Amino acid sequence: MIKTKQIVNPDIIKSPIITDKTTKNIENNSYCFKVTKKSNKNQIKETIEEIFNVKVKKINTLNIPHKVKTIGKFKGKTTQYKKAVVQLHKEYKIKLFED
Repeated sequence: MIKTKQIVNPDIIKSPIITDKTTKNIENNSYCFKVTKKSNKNQIKETIEEIFNVKVKKINTLNIPHKVKTIGKFKGKTTQYKKAVVQLHKEYKIKLFED
């Protein structure tokens, strides 16, 4: 069976998720990204390896559901998105912050 390399689409990764919990996980070489809902683990892995020039060890994905938010008397929903938790090999790092 011959593997064909897919064309990398940088639009798969929307943005990094930066919270207190995710910045603590950066010490463990684990990064969180918002990704498109239709992307799978293989596409996410190839895109991150191509954009950041790193080797991915493991990827976990989860769909974040809607949350109901109330502002005054109005109720609305936050957008639903897919979250990818990417763990890299020890010798690689992604520079998210400027020093």
